[in-house]
Parts: sequence; C-alpha cells; structure tokens
Amino acid sequence: MLLPIAFAFGMILGWQRATRRGGDRLDKWQYGIAHGIAFTLLALALTILARRVGLI
Repeated sequence: MLLPIAFAFGMILGWQRATRRGGDRLDKWQYGIAHGIAFTLLALALTILARRVGLI
C-alpha cells in the first residue's frame, strides 16, 4: 500500500514542479511520471531496509 501512495505523491510533486517552470501538458506528465518512479523506488528501498533491520 505504501508504493502506490509514494507514486501518487511523487506524481503530484512532479506535476507542480513542471507547472512552476512553465511546462506544457507533456512536460507535466514527464515530470510527474519521473518523480513518481523515483519516489516509488525510494519507498521500496526504505521498505526493504526496514524489513532487514527488523523495524517492520
């Protein structure tokens, strides 16, 4: 459940970042998807690390 939330959060942040920089519709999608993937990978790495350490 954490990974889709991380993707959505990254998507929103990327979309806002492209909007602030004056990007068009495709720029917003590209920034949103790129940020979404990055946040998902970060959340996955942190989840794996937490499981190995025994926090979860």
